[in-house]
Amino acid sequence: MEDPETLGFEHMGLDHRLLQAVTDLGWSRPTLIQEKAIPLALEGKDLLARARTGSGKTAAYAIPMLQHLLHKKATGPAVEQAVRALVLVPTKELARQAQSMIQQLAAYCARDIRVANVSAAEDSASQRAVLMEKPDVVVGTPSRILNHLQQDNLKLQDSLELLVVDEADLLFSFGFEEELKSLLCHLPRIYQAFLMSATFNEDVQALKELVLHNPVTLKLQESQLPGPDQLQQFQVVCETEEDKFLLLYALLKLSLIRGKSLLFVNTMERSYRLRLFLEQFSIPACVLNGELPLRSRCHIISQFNQGFYDCVIATDAEVLGPPVKGKHRGKGPKRNRAADPEAGVARGIDFHHVCAVLNFDLPPTPEAYIHRAGRTARANNPGIVLTFVLPTEQPHLGKIEELLSGGSGAPVLLPYQFRMEEIEGFRYRCRDAMRSVTKQAIREARLKEIKEELLHSEKLKTYFEDNPRDLQLLRHDLPLHPAVVKPHLGHVPDYLVPPALRGLLHPHKKRKKPPSSKKAKKAKTQNPLRSFRHREEKRGPTAAPS
Repeated sequence: MEDPETLGFEHMGLDHRLLQAVTDLGWSRPTLIQEKAIPLALEGKDLLARARTGSGKTAAYAIPMLQHLLHKKATGPAVEQAVRALVLVPTKELARQAQSMIQQLAAYCARDIRVANVSAAEDSASQRAVLMEKPDVVVGTPSRILNHLQQDNLKLQDSLELLVVDEADLLFSFGFEEELKSLLCHLPRIYQAFLMSATFNEDVQALKELVLHNPVTLKLQESQLPGPDQLQQFQVVCETEEDKFLLLYALLKLSLIRGKSLLFVNTMERSYRLRLFLEQFSIPACVLNGELPLRSRCHIISQFNQGFYDCVIATDAEVLGPPVKGKHRGKGPKRNRAADPEAGVARGIDFHHVCAVLNFDLPPTPEAYIHRAGRTARANNPGIVLTFVLPTEQPHLGKIEELLSGGSGAPVLLPYQFRMEEIEGFRYRCRDAMRSVTKQAIREARLKEIKEELLHSEKLKTYFEDNPRDLQLLRHDLPLHPAVVKPHLGHVPDYLVPPALRGLLHPHKKRKKPPSSKKAKKAKTQNPLRSFRHREEKRGPTAAPS
């Protein structure tokens, strides 16, 4: 039964077109953050809101933003078309998702409200043309927005009325501090601003001082992750690194974890090692590589959402490490310059129906754990988070549990009840597969993806037409040290499967009836050599060689 005190969308004074879009999205009632934030935003107040990943933060700012724009166009005097709302996000994927949500909410007023996403660096020319038409809402990363402001493609000094900073706690971690400060110099002195964040940290406090004016702070009394009825969180202690690979193999191959899974590791090299390891057992998986173009990453996500893959392997170590205060992206001595600094996967990517998140490597920070776990158990769907822990990592795991429990000391990550001795028979297969995944094989796998990108690149199409020999060389450049896939590893013999799990491996396979005692006794006592002689006698004498 609904809480009678809950404020519904229909009681917020929203435009009927927005209410129709909300109905089409299947939202019968607002989430907690939407219920509290939308009325305050409609009153014109600045907001600093904290709510967990997947709680509806995007709609919490998009609905009042659209309502403000629609009301201004409907009631005020005719004004010149201009960019009146700016949405800043830390990654291209988040920009794409924010744009999609705003467009869905504006589905019945698309003629009145236009939305542009300018986060992709490779589309500068087309973005310039779009910005010349002055869309009502512009979405992008701070670096791309600043770039357009500096080139006079975008002018906000006289028109901006609403500023949104989404996932605010990640902006400085991505090294956008200098860009953001420069960007603010191009904005008018008075505007309404919303800061939306999954956590409150020093970076958010710094942003608050820069952006907000007398804000209302919404620090909702809700856990940062769904409750145990919706999200089950487990830990499993693996004595060695080999045990982690062995356990993952058993979980996926024996269907102990079903549905779509996200596997998180801490380095890109580990991503490819894990993918090649799973390929040895015919377990299809793909790597979400930040070094690849945005279009390729979106294609991988689309394939995952459509069911071509059940496992995506991702890393968030570089983008969710310690904040890079006062530094531009990529200046650190160990920074991977090839990686796209605006490509984040820990949150913001629109993965559909993720049943399980497997932390193959322990998250580098407690906040990273929350953002990873937020990929499952979304929109009232159930989910599981399983974290693999080495004995030396137990102290760090304790810090994660402390944050999750809110200092109450109550256990949050329950022990995963699994007896490793039951899968000991698979260990030799696991070692065999691990030996096949060499450093050279990992390097070749990464090079193969880059070659595929080059072959299918629209930008290089003209070059290859002028230089066909280079295209031929690229096509015929075979890997020197690929991972050798042994076909027999893809099949799991029944005798290796623990009796309690055989039904999971072959759920539709009918069990053979045991032979009758008379037949069994005959088969047991029969001499195989005698049986062979009997067959030869029936066949008759063979012709002697001439």
